[in-house]
Amino acid sequence: MDKKADELMEKCKNMDESTVMGSCQVLLSMMKDKDIKLEDDPDQSYIGMAENLTPMDVSKVLTLALKVRENGDIKDVELKNAASRIIRAIEMS
Repeated sequence: MDKKADELMEKCKNMDESTVMGSCQVLLSMMKDKDIKLEDDPDQSYIGMAENLTPMDVSKVLTLALKVRENGDIKDVELKNAASRIIRAIEMS
């Protein structure tokens, strides 16, 4: 990860801001609905993660968001926008 990603990870530790949590749930739900699988985590249950999301999970979702945003194989604009919203929300917090 680059320096900016490291800074974002540090910011999101134990974050419980409703905007960020809501954005995380949206991304996870979209990943489930669109049947998106990331190469390094093919068996992740995104809907289960969304339903049980805690502030401590925000860093995991941030990692997913960064991967989605940078993944050249994912062409879904809605999904990329959802990932970008999470990243921006954490940057602004």
